[in-house]
Amino acid sequence: MSLDISSIDFAKGGGLIPAVVQDADTLQVLTLAYMDEAALRETLDSGQATFFSRSRGGRWRKGETSGDFLNVVSVTPDCDGDAVVVKVRPVGNACHLNRISCFGDEDAPGLGRVGRLERTIHVRAQADPNDSWTARLIAQGPKRAAQKVGEEGVETALAGAAGDNTELASEAADLIYHLLVLLHARDMVFQDVLDVLARRAEPATDKADNKG
Repeated sequence: MSLDISSIDFAKGGGLIPAVVQDADTLQVLTLAYMDEAALRETLDSGQATFFSRSRGGRWRKGETSGDFLNVVSVTPDCDGDAVVVKVRPVGNACHLNRISCFGDEDAPGLGRVGRLERTIHVRAQADPNDSWTARLIAQGPKRAAQKVGEEGVETALAGAAGDNTELASEAADLIYHLLVLLHARDMVFQDVLDVLARRAEPATDKADNKG
């Protein structure tokens, strides 16, 4: 994990910078902590979020006593270089009150629910197929998962044409679940789909502008 620490302005905050900790998959904000230069270096070297505790007056690595570690995916400074966003994949809860987030009880709101489901599918895929429908479906291979996507797609379309809103929402949920299973079976993630949507959202280049 690379970051030019010399670009970080620790002096502005008296030796500390705020660190916004965000779930890398759901984008849920998990907590706000502080880092000094030593904590940031340790975070980058160890791959586990390490902070400076203002109440304890020293180093603090999340999970050393609770076992609820924050495995770091990336560290990104803001435009002024005096704060960072730390994207993590948490092991357990981020909050000392045994909540996923320090900011309320809600779990992965909005589209973050897709990321949470994707992580659950990844875990269930390792289970005994006799105990988990997800594991059983994945063990049967991509073709079976693709078949289920087709079936659920038809059911969603029928609900959209003739069902009520509750039925449509339920069928759409089944479709999304099976689509995520299919993506997992093909060693893909939902971000691959989002990347395509992002590219499609880019302004089209006027071909006339490219003529010599």
